[in-house]
Amino acid sequence: MVEAVGFDILNLLLVLALAWVFGAFSERLGYPALMGELLAGIVFGPPLLGLLHPAEELDILAELGVFLLMLYVGMEVDIHDLFELGTKSLLIALGGFVVPFGLGYAAGASLGLAVGPSLFIGIAMAATSLATKSRILVDLDLLDTRIAGVLLGGALISDVGVLVVFAGVIGFIEAGSVEPIAIAEIAGKALAFFAVALVIGDRFLPVVWTRFEKLREHYGFVDRTSAFTVAMVVALLFAYLADLAGLHMIIGGFIAGLFLRQADLEPALYDQVYDVIYDLAIGFFAPIFFVTVAFDLSLSVFSEDLGLLALLTAIAFVGKIFGSWLFSLPTDLTSREGFVVGLGMNGRGTVEIIIASIGLSAGIINQQLFSILVFLAILTTALVPVTMKWGVDWLESVGELVQMDDAETPDVEA
Repeated sequence: MVEAVGFDILNLLLVLALAWVFGAFSERLGYPALMGELLAGIVFGPPLLGLLHPAEELDILAELGVFLLMLYVGMEVDIHDLFELGTKSLLIALGGFVVPFGLGYAAGASLGLAVGPSLFIGIAMAATSLATKSRILVDLDLLDTRIAGVLLGGALISDVGVLVVFAGVIGFIEAGSVEPIAIAEIAGKALAFFAVALVIGDRFLPVVWTRFEKLREHYGFVDRTSAFTVAMVVALLFAYLADLAGLHMIIGGFIAGLFLRQADLEPALYDQVYDVIYDLAIGFFAPIFFVTVAFDLSLSVFSEDLGLLALLTAIAFVGKIFGSWLFSLPTDLTSREGFVVGLGMNGRGTVEIIIASIGLSAGIINQQLFSILVFLAILTTALVPVTMKWGVDWLESVGELVQMDDAETPDVEA
């Protein structure tokens, strides 16, 4: 028994060490750390060398990693920005969602797949990654350009939209039918969750933080550690309510993050809570998730399902880039700007991987389709810096790289 425990600790040690090394190397090359963490899981996990192995303890930590990661993503989103973003970002987000989602679902249906897997393909095609966009725009020194504002706004709205649709799809699949009563029950539960979450987040949570501040100022027996504990209790409460509504807990974590950001908490105290959640999510739990996700990848897709991989790759690129470009045409963006924004929207990253992982664990998609979707996330994310650099150089050469100061009505403040 002692040897088994020791071996599991060694396994965890190797997972974290390799995640850190490969993640740091990936960042040095200008890519998100998750790319290196996935690569570590592929090379040293079951797909190739088998040095790392699946374990129940890793599964638990990985699930916490997804939850904390979505909590952190929620804290990165300002609800007010969703209402202040202009029509450019809204249309880009709509085009970048509707077109790839429709093409993805149609592809699954034409291949004879059931409704569940087809819907998951559609969601995966529609996914994008706000965090990936932010890092790439910083690296390319584009934050003060109009395309950066539109791209970040579109990615922000898209992330929220994908998670909302994902919540509905999960409920629909679990109902197992298309009966109007069943669909109405699913929609009712989802709406009830969002309504209760809104009441708690908008009415109750500010009161909690106000009371917390008074206790800290007048009595001194609550501190920053207590603030973090309160934040985690709130996040777990939202996750529990999401579970009661038949939604995945990541929806609860994401919504909790949104309201934690809006809570009227003293800035220094909020920053402390934010930093701790960031460190836990990005520094410990999330790397475990991305390494262990790679354990379920099947490299046989390159030989047995190469045709399907090629088809979904084409749909992913055409759907996201063409959809974003098409819906940019009614705006004051130039056609070239709309195309370059589409290149930026094409990177999927974290969101698609999480969605694919949930689909696999729920038995909605098989290992081969899961592997294809993860490889797609890796490929699209890896190509964004290259294609964006080419697109920006193209805009500069034709004098269409508009700075925010030069734009008459910028959509998003960089």
